[in-house]
Amino acid sequence: MRVFVTGATGWVGRAVVAELIGHGHGVIGLVRSPEKAQALLAMGAEAQSGSLDDLDGLRAAAARADAVVHLGFNHDFSRYAENAAQDARAITALGEALRGTSKPLLVTATLSALRVPGREATEADVPVSDPAYLRRSEQAARALSGVRTTSIRLPHSVHGVGEHHGFVPMLIDLARRTGVSAFLGDGANRWPAVHVTDAARLYRLALEHGAAQPAYHAVGEEGVPFRDIAAAIGRKLNLPVAPREAAHFGWLAGFVGGDMVASSAATRQALGWHPSGPSLLSDVVQPDYHSGA
Repeated sequence: MRVFVTGATGWVGRAVVAELIGHGHGVIGLVRSPEKAQALLAMGAEAQSGSLDDLDGLRAAAARADAVVHLGFNHDFSRYAENAAQDARAITALGEALRGTSKPLLVTATLSALRVPGREATEADVPVSDPAYLRRSEQAARALSGVRTTSIRLPHSVHGVGEHHGFVPMLIDLARRTGVSAFLGDGANRWPAVHVTDAARLYRLALEHGAAQPAYHAVGEEGVPFRDIAAAIGRKLNLPVAPREAAHFGWLAGFVGGDMVASSAATRQALGWHPSGPSLLSDVVQPDYHSGA
């Protein structure tokens, strides 16, 4: 099938494009610069210039494709409200182009939108309606009528050698600046994680199975204790590992202190998805994992 992919040159997007092409699918990727277009062409994909604000362009590209994968999101946290609204508009536009067809629309969402204290989150859970949680990717997908949609819920860490912009690289940078790899409280809170190649394979399998479920969980590890993540960063940088107050982490504190365990049992059963990539902790200590070089 021919798949239109937004965010095609991002961290997860590049892996998804490679996975799709490697299994015989055609890819048209949305790009914002000639350099990114050349990178896509070198992978064997087609490039379409544009942005998430070009709603007519999104509709036209989606209409020409057999399926759509929406991975694009502006992660500038200083403009998070604007970026979340942009994301919702883009999802609506993509859905409008697919309404009344059987073409699947895969929308990238986050596990952090679920609130299930005291138990593991499952694919049957629905995202919160808390107005303080601004990103509404999954809600926008669920609001579409006459469109075959599914949400791929990504965990706190989608890791792999070469990652530069996720939460764990941010923590590595913070440890370098402050001279300590820190955690909040006793650090027993947990983060779910997945290797980027496993996540990419999940997107492909969800497409090939026709987006048959409302949501899939890209979870390779259900919950890695944050204290262990801090310890791995400390070993990597040869820095002490110690507790710190929330102020040490700035705006990251809410994520650092968050506790979530998430299951992907239903996803594995429905798609035959079996994560096989390296663990988060083994990736973090690799010399080339966010080496700063």
